[in-house]
Amino acid sequence: MKLMAKTRNIGISAHIDSGKTTLTERILYYCGTIHKIEDVRGGGDGAKMDHMELEKEKGITITSAATTVFWRGLEGKGTTYAEGIEKDTRVNIIDTPGHVDFTVEVERSLRVLDGAILVLCSVAGVQSQSITVDRQMKRYKVPRMCFINKMDRMGANPFNGVNALREKLNHNAVLMQLPIGAEENFIGVVDLITKKAFYFDGDNGENVRIEECPADMVDKVEEARAEMLDKVAEFDDEVMEKYLEGNELSEVEIHRAVKAGVNSLGLTPVFLGSAFKNKGVQTLLEAVARYLPSPLECAKPTAVHSETNEKVTLEPDPESDLVMMAFKITDEQFGQLTYTRIYQGRINKGESVYNTRTGKKVRIGRMVRMNSNDRENIDEAHAGDIIALVGVDCASGDTFVANENLTNISCEGIHVPIPVIELSISCTDKNEQAKMSKGLQKFLKEDPTFHVYTDEESGETRIAGMGELHLEIYVERLKREFKANVVVGAPQVNYRETIRGETKFDYAHKKQTGGAGQFAHVVGTLRPLPEDSKDTEDQVFKFHNEIKGGSIPGEYIGACEKGFNDVMEKGPLAAFPLINCEVFLQDGKHHDVDSSDLAFRIASRQAMRQGIKNADPCLLEPFMKVEVTTPDEYQGSVIGDLSSRRGVIQGSETDPGGEVIINAEVPLSEMFGYSSDLRSMSAGKASYTMEFARYSETPPNIAEKVMKERAEKLAKE
Repeated sequence: MKLMAKTRNIGISAHIDSGKTTLTERILYYCGTIHKIEDVRGGGDGAKMDHMELEKEKGITITSAATTVFWRGLEGKGTTYAEGIEKDTRVNIIDTPGHVDFTVEVERSLRVLDGAILVLCSVAGVQSQSITVDRQMKRYKVPRMCFINKMDRMGANPFNGVNALREKLNHNAVLMQLPIGAEENFIGVVDLITKKAFYFDGDNGENVRIEECPADMVDKVEEARAEMLDKVAEFDDEVMEKYLEGNELSEVEIHRAVKAGVNSLGLTPVFLGSAFKNKGVQTLLEAVARYLPSPLECAKPTAVHSETNEKVTLEPDPESDLVMMAFKITDEQFGQLTYTRIYQGRINKGESVYNTRTGKKVRIGRMVRMNSNDRENIDEAHAGDIIALVGVDCASGDTFVANENLTNISCEGIHVPIPVIELSISCTDKNEQAKMSKGLQKFLKEDPTFHVYTDEESGETRIAGMGELHLEIYVERLKREFKANVVVGAPQVNYRETIRGETKFDYAHKKQTGGAGQFAHVVGTLRPLPEDSKDTEDQVFKFHNEIKGGSIPGEYIGACEKGFNDVMEKGPLAAFPLINCEVFLQDGKHHDVDSSDLAFRIASRQAMRQGIKNADPCLLEPFMKVEVTTPDEYQGSVIGDLSSRRGVIQGSETDPGGEVIINAEVPLSEMFGYSSDLRSMSAGKASYTMEFARYSETPPNIAEKVMKERAEKLAKE
């Protein structure tokens, strides 16, 4: 329990290029895990957390990496510790990708973490992907703090970042520090609780020097401190009472109130620094130890009972029965590596556990603690730990338990977004085909957003994912890791179909001539499924059983639901999957002898097909949220180009560095090859990010063209 109180499971998330991996690299250095700092791009071995060759080449994070560090604290350097915070805090860190194509890496990391650091760039502030990761943190109710990075850059302004946190993300954000100097003259920070100045000396900022607040900043510090105390005091009744009476608050009381605010998700403390210039990282680590919750303090995780669907609360107690979840899988040379979070109980090397999905018993032969791609063998682990199991065959999201009585529970899974882009992939000969299949099986196991299927009509293999970069990385990995010489087709958009109107259905299925008969009759209503009626964010079909009086016996209701759902795979317009349909089964008839599961499933399928045709079906296309950053002189060209791609401009703003940020929603079908077009129209100075926003109705002329092309393709096959 004492070790658990000192453990912090945290993630570092942000918009692409905000400095997450650089920050993690500095944390490893100051905690003594590495002894030489490497840059994300450039010479040397590359950043410790970006261990894949592709990551080093492209200078981006592709897979989340886990590591464990020990923060020894700044005690003895003039700082005091809040209650319950001791030296030697163990911090399990997951560094996640910023690029939206790898968003599932962020999802599965946040699912198992107790706290997070949201990194913002001091110049750009809140960007499109910052909004996405913030939404993910809110989805999993993760307490968070913010680190405004790159304070040494021209145009750095932490106050803009704090305002953007409040206005764009609705955070109750409060500055905990003020910068000493700005841009290239940024040399340290003043802590608003202690009113002390922190400087970071030495070649790599390893020596933290604590002095009195600079004389010219005293008034500013007092003003900012008063604003901070106003916001912080309300999270602790005793502190609030003392503050309102005008009494001086002790450091321990302020720390206690900040921690309460963070853990209630009501407060986001903001810290400043420059990871690249080695400033402000140690004070951020100190804040992680003080304010983010340990596994004992965070909201208790829950599992779901497979039979009753009831939630089961898991206790972070090493002495309880083991419950742990596999949240990430990688296939390696020596077998599968399964990253797991232990929620309850303990596990020893050599013990056997049950996989609740398969019901099979699995022996744990080897356990390791991960330090990015390096691993340290361990013999035991307990609640609150994030470890990896070697050679255990399972899937991402599986739950493991030690007690056979718990095999009917499973930890709640993660939100998996639907793929929006696909392409065909093939090989020249059978030998290459075997290599490609092996690689695709590996990727399929690792990544829930990566889909592989065989087109029924043409027999060709197709892969689907979150964007061009997502699929490009996997194709590149097939060539490098599996030596598969693959041929790739042109990317294609994943269209969807839906209905716009409400309709009744009434269908009887009869086959009662000779031998065993079939009889089933279903009556009900089909209507569009509105967003606010969805049980989960990614739900596309909802079924309601409104049968009264037993006109359809209860044992056939499941077959009816399956039958309606079967039809969702192919819509009537162009055989694309259907989404957002809600079915109400209201009446029907059965036959004591001739009714069966099969008969009701067939009847439901036919009723659904009949209903969809009468419910005004339409074609939907994926719209992407596009954010372009460009020098001012190219603004007109960029906006004109986006508009010509059927884009809807949502707005633009100028950042402190003088660059214009343009936000738009554009159909994915118009965005292929955009990166080279943007480079040529801006002399290579503009950049963009793109993520899925929503499905929206396709204009009639485009829909007609898509349906015609689809019909020709299906006819050829």
